[in-house]
Amino acid sequence: MPDKLHRVNPPIKQNARELRQLQTPMERRLWNRLCKRRFFELHFRRQHPIGHYIVDFYCAKYGLIIEIDGESHHYQVDYDEARTAWLTSQGYHVLRFTNQDVLHNLEGILTAIKMCVDQLPGEE
Repeated sequence: MPDKLHRVNPPIKQNARELRQLQTPMERRLWNRLCKRRFFELHFRRQHPIGHYIVDFYCAKYGLIIEIDGESHHYQVDYDEARTAWLTSQGYHVLRFTNQDVLHNLEGILTAIKMCVDQLPGEE
């Protein structure tokens, strides 16, 4: 389980708050299935700061991060790989999906998330 990073840089925290208000349509679509413990009673946070990053969705119980990649991610592959590598090195588990996945295969995404959760040890 990843160590909790207790202090979040104030500008990052503020940026996360703003991003919660500016969700993309695909983030909103997935969030509607994850929020309020609708998905297997799991608690997810959206636009959650971890270190110097803000992740799209985070389930603390499993240290699980879910990222939704839009068109802009085609141009920042190296950044995304470095970010995922850092998060993984800190003990987090990262699942990445595209906007197209969310649009055309939301049930498949939810199945993949559930399969991942079933394989991870959760915090008690």
